[in-house]
Amino acid sequence: MRRADRLFRIIQNLHSKRAITACELANRLDVSERTIYRDMQDLSLSGIPITGETGVGYRLLKGFQLPPLMFTEEEIEALLLGARMVRAWTDKDLASAANQALQKIEHVIPEKLKPQLERNDMIVPDFPMEGQASNQLRTLRHAIRNQQKIRINYTRADGEHSSRIIHPLGLFYWGKVWTVVSWCELRNEFRNFRLDRMTDCKPDNKHFEIIEGRTLQDYLNIECNK
Repeated sequence: MRRADRLFRIIQNLHSKRAITACELANRLDVSERTIYRDMQDLSLSGIPITGETGVGYRLLKGFQLPPLMFTEEEIEALLLGARMVRAWTDKDLASAANQALQKIEHVIPEKLKPQLERNDMIVPDFPMEGQASNQLRTLRHAIRNQQKIRINYTRADGEHSSRIIHPLGLFYWGKVWTVVSWCELRNEFRNFRLDRMTDCKPDNKHFEIIEGRTLQDYLNIECNK
């Protein structure tokens, strides 16, 4: 890592709300603590308002802002590819957010890198989401964030219909298909549901609690141990 990049990352880390020790910074950046001490001294001498307290760590004084964002060409490539994936494979709200994020990036990157945002040599096929899956995705995203129960009408692959109340925990994209991992009140266990097989998906106006044994991590642990 170039020293300039390391100094920039140090400042980024110092923007956290808590103090960070030299040891923690050294581990994050894969350098020695002695290197961190030298970098801190150089940053302070250059006018960066850093405070340090033995046994507590380093902080940035409130109000300090980083200079305009600097990206490498590969970082811009990664952001562009990610934004295109979001626009192609998620709901309209996330697609709009991806466009807005790219616009913000365009305003702060150097002029010489702006042409990178116009690259079209990485193609993201636009697989249309079947039925109401896009709307279901938006509903479930908000429900996961707010720990809100969801009532769904669901059709299995064999054609059997059912109504469920679920506690949505996580969304997975499998290429053309989104699924939601949930705690199902009907079965009293984890269940996966395909969004394109939901004929209805509405908030139940009730919240669920995060209970040990019923979290997304619990589900992932079970799957890993199969």
